Amino acid sequence: MKITYNLHQIKINIPSKVTIVAVSKTKTREDILEAYHAGHRDFGENRVQELVSKQSELPKDINWHMVGHLQSNKVKYIAPIVSLIHSIDSLKLLKEVNRQAMKCKRIIPVLIQVKIAQEVSKFGLEIEKIDELITLSKQFRGTEIKGLMGMASFTSNRKQLISEFKSLKTLFDKLKTTNTQMDILSMGMTQDYLLAITQGSTMVRIGRKIFGERIK
Repeated sequence: MKITYNLHQIKINIPSKVTIVAVSKTKTREDILEAYHAGHRDFGENRVQELVSKQSELPKDINWHMVGHLQSNKVKYIAPIVSLIHSIDSLKLLKEVNRQAMKCKRIIPVLIQVKIAQEVSKFGLEIEKIDELITLSKQFRGTEIKGLMGMASFTSNRKQLISEFKSLKTLFDKLKTTNTQMDILSMGMTQDYLLAITQGSTMVRIGRKIFGERIK
């Protein structure tokens, strides 16, 4: 029951309005079911194949989040089942999500992944390109941009983390004034989610602190 305990400890220490996405990459169906039976419904996967496989075998009222980097040629596999895509980082990808959503006769909620970290390995759209993407997205009928996602640098430098989170919150607040459907700011993971919440995060992505260390 360690997963149940971990979830409870996290939830009692953060505001109830903050959504926890339990990142279940490499975790077993039994692990996910323990969290599910503890009342949790939002789970995140990094890989398309794993998300599709787990969705087919687990309760249908689970909200599946695609939190990892997404390739355009794999969108078709998750389009019928995904609840939220966190990792839109190009117009090409957004177009493909829209195309597949229209095929499925649904509207897929998405987040734009913004590059806020100094690390070159992190994915995300440059801040100065966000306005253009949002403007172009208004022609699409199969997607709805619900907010922003960002991954901060992997560092213990608190000032740097605050600076990165603040930059994303400032952008989010600016965009919300003209895009009223935007209500999700997804930032913060196991190592920095508490700090992210202090800077305005409404959704955190937590894996290890819930499930323990990942299997490689």
